[in-house]
Amino acid sequence: MTYVVTVDALIPKNAPEMDPLQRAGAVALIEDGFGSVEAIEGPDGMEVDLLDTIVAVYPGGALLKVFVDAAALEFAEEAVRSVVGELLERSELLADWQIERCEVELHSELAQESLAAADGPDAPPDDLADRKARHAERPTAEDDSEGYDAEAKAEAVRGQMLALADELRSFPPVMFGVLDDEEEDGDIEFAVSPEDAKLAAGALVYATDILVDELFQDVQTLTEEETTAAECDGPLWHLEDLPERYALQYDARFARRFLVTVIAMTTRFTDGSFQQLSCVAEELALKLLLTETNVTLETFGLLDDGVSAALDSFADNVYEDMDHEWLYDDSMDGIDESAVGTALGVAPMAFKAWFTPFNEGRYVHPSAADEPEGAAQ
Repeated sequence: MTYVVTVDALIPKNAPEMDPLQRAGAVALIEDGFGSVEAIEGPDGMEVDLLDTIVAVYPGGALLKVFVDAAALEFAEEAVRSVVGELLERSELLADWQIERCEVELHSELAQESLAAADGPDAPPDDLADRKARHAERPTAEDDSEGYDAEAKAEAVRGQMLALADELRSFPPVMFGVLDDEEEDGDIEFAVSPEDAKLAAGALVYATDILVDELFQDVQTLTEEETTAAECDGPLWHLEDLPERYALQYDARFARRFLVTVIAMTTRFTDGSFQQLSCVAEELALKLLLTETNVTLETFGLLDDGVSAALDSFADNVYEDMDHEWLYDDSMDGIDESAVGTALGVAPMAFKAWFTPFNEGRYVHPSAADEPEGAAQ
């Protein structure tokens, strides 16, 4: 069975955070290390096949997703912990890093549902597309009659989101439309309440986890089918929501680059270092994150006018412009290369430029910035 093992590897506690050059070096060392491994010896000599890896390095360490084929979850976790530990020890620059976490992440509610249903009438559908649709549905009245308490669940999720709000360190309440001290004395008819802003901030962090997990699944689907989003038979969570005109270019390699971009962008959101969106891919990534946030809030009945206004204010403040929306309009194809686009100062938006920084001051993760040969226009 295929398992996705998540590994958090951290730099030593008293060490200074890595600069961009050090992070690029760490990515290269880790990826080269995995490149030399085909299989891992698990417990009792059980062989665990290494299928794929995704490496995202941030100032304080690295987040790894390791795809393995193993006989059991425990074998997968133990084998990956062993090989990552060995990779770190073999490198002088990474030898002092510590593995903080190495585990297969399961969605507890869905896992419990599958275990409880077993082979009975409530077993989840075998077809993956049907499962996706089922998990995306809002609870029904029938669910309520069988013990599902929608209000209690909504309140629990709301509490989780509010607790997560402080993790969005790059954005003070004013970014969500809350008036600062000077503005409070002015004549402004509408402002977002601090509580609505806090819920919106926490919802963004909450939705980030969902978005990243689902993009990992998209990567795995395209990798297994060796195809593109346009030709994929399996269900995709998010790649189909990118501009349709380039769907034939959304292969597994692109999906990995886009996923790393999402992780790099949201890491800057939460570690306090975010300044500006770096490239077209990040603009599209934020669009997906905002959609996921709105859907999640709506699912639990938490998307009221105040929270919606807070998210709108956040989007207005983070986006420098909305030129990326033209990618969804075929009539605007090529505007960035036209005289009109030049006059308007439109940044290059051709597919090959999506991961190119807007200028030298913008950060794009090295794993995403590596432009593959023969990239489509």
